[in-house]
Amino acid sequence: MNPEQTLWAPRAWLPGGWRESVLLQVGAQGRWLAVQPDTPAPDGVTRLAGPVLPGLVDAHGHAFQRAFAGLAERRESADDDFWSWRDRMYRVANAVDPDMLRAIAAQLYGELLRGGYTQVCEFHYVQHQPDGTPYADRLAMSQALVEAASDTGIGLTLLPVLYERAGFAQPALRPDQQRFHLDADGVWAVQQAVQAQGHARLNAGVAIHSLRAARPESIHRLRQLAEGLDGPIHIHVAEQPAEVRDCLAHTGLRPVEWLAQQDLLDARWQLVHATHVNRAEILAVAHSGSTAVICPSTEANLGDGLTDLPAWLKAGVPLAIGSDSHVTRAWREELRWMDYGQRLSLKCRNVSAAPELGQPATAARLWESALEGGGRAAGHTLWGLHPGARADLLVVDLADASLAGIPPARLLDTLVFSSPGRPWRDVMVAGDWVVRDHHQHGTAERLARFEAVMHRLWSAEG
Repeated sequence: MNPEQTLWAPRAWLPGGWRESVLLQVGAQGRWLAVQPDTPAPDGVTRLAGPVLPGLVDAHGHAFQRAFAGLAERRESADDDFWSWRDRMYRVANAVDPDMLRAIAAQLYGELLRGGYTQVCEFHYVQHQPDGTPYADRLAMSQALVEAASDTGIGLTLLPVLYERAGFAQPALRPDQQRFHLDADGVWAVQQAVQAQGHARLNAGVAIHSLRAARPESIHRLRQLAEGLDGPIHIHVAEQPAEVRDCLAHTGLRPVEWLAQQDLLDARWQLVHATHVNRAEILAVAHSGSTAVICPSTEANLGDGLTDLPAWLKAGVPLAIGSDSHVTRAWREELRWMDYGQRLSLKCRNVSAAPELGQPATAARLWESALEGGGRAAGHTLWGLHPGARADLLVVDLADASLAGIPPARLLDTLVFSSPGRPWRDVMVAGDWVVRDHHQHGTAERLARFEAVMHRLWSAEG
């Protein structure tokens, strides 16, 4: 970890928007000691080469699916939907071993850093050998992810997943799901073991795959075990209409409605996708203090549908973003498509803007929500350019062609709504530079290992 250092940015995004001449002091523990706008640069300070934004949290992802990105874009039968995609995805899930997972995740995490994410929440359910037999080291797959994050320097929130059945009416897992099995006590054991490692960039929460994949008594058992947990609790919820129908048929309630009725939701809960929800459910989430995690590029890729974004925003629920299946690995595109999907559906522009609330900029409203929601999803009490928060930042490269000639006040708008580009000149995580002048240490070596894994997985494909 770097010792104390002092940085100066010509502009930086602080709470409320852009501020000029910002002095940023990093403490020895990789957290901001001071953030002072309107401060001339003192002698000896490190002058940053452009405007500064906080790093963003990628609030939901499955690292192994990076090896499947772009490889499910053909339809060989009459129908293709989430469920047929899932069956094909299981081929990758059942092929990777710890060494392969580390190579895939290291490549992914490096790409996420270059895409402007400085923390990733890993929704981790590939636990055991393909037949369900535990590895000699029960943490082998978890540790592969921890080591991949360490290789690149990204922050990691590891989320071991409660996963024990194939559906509401199926008491066991399918043969191709055996390696996913983990009960509530197993989830808690992994969480405790990872959290105990004490790395500055590593923390752990817990996750429930979905209501269809976990028994109610197991969900309550995990809630009991996690009673004193100050980290996050994640769950896939209401991603598909079929999931909602099944939940209604077996419980009499919709998924989010069931969670609220069971008095489970609180500020630690992160509801991933929450696509097919109604207004009453959204208000219940707002009342509980929970967060929704939206994954626009994956939800579009899988044909999930569109959530009611205006209702979420009106209710004041923080909206984190996740790259999920990693077909896209940059937050700019996720935020862009969060609003574009609504524009296509509602046939109007700048759906997320709220001039009546003094928030006329679409990008700024989504960005502020994603900053708050992402910090919550990762279990960080403070996130952004605040004293006490982890010292993460992105330095914008104003030489990028997509930003040429842009008025300074419109920089965030352009970052989100103009592409393509390579806007992040430098990236800092916990006070350490992990990208400097567009250079990232170990990129070629990680890519070579990833290519070797891809060859093993796909060499038989035409």
